[in-house]
Amino acid sequence: MTDYTEVPHEVKLTRSKKQMMYFAIASMVMMFAGLTSGYLVSRPRKDWVEIELPQEFYYSTGIIILSSIALWLAKRSIKAGNNKGAVILTVATFVLGSVFVYMQFAGFETLYNLKHYFTGRGSSVSASFIYIIVFAHLVHIVAGLISLMVITFNAIKGKYNSQNYLGFELGAIFWHFVDILWVLLLVFFLLA
Repeated sequence: MTDYTEVPHEVKLTRSKKQMMYFAIASMVMMFAGLTSGYLVSRPRKDWVEIELPQEFYYSTGIIILSSIALWLAKRSIKAGNNKGAVILTVATFVLGSVFVYMQFAGFETLYNLKHYFTGRGSSVSASFIYIIVFAHLVHIVAGLISLMVITFNAIKGKYNSQNYLGFELGAIFWHFVDILWVLLLVFFLLA
């Protein structure tokens, strides 16, 4: 067994930063577990209204999956020493993430036009849950977009290479998490 004190400082730093990212992800998982549990517990209410999800939510799912693929390819580009490719693919990920956000708001507009309101007269518990869960996810997507801007800027500056890409990797872990989270939320809405 390796004595932890013999591990180089850089390795310890990398481990601790990744561990903090996983703790943050665990707390986000708990938050969404609470929201989806509330959704399930509220379903038996007499005022529950079944809502068909807007098509925009399905289209945005394809877009978010493409964004994860682009970011995965960007990381491979960094490992291969192709910084220009990494920048292009990271920018593509940001653009796809922005389109995802647009599609989510278009989905909100469709819900609103179908008279499924978040609150007030004509609102329902089911609609309110959909708005809250999707909006909470969007907040995390915006955080991911900010992270993408930072790693894109750092990639443009040439900060990452095949041996040093921890910042990129942390941003990618978060982005892939929010992507997978959206797919799981969509499946949850379909099955629940």
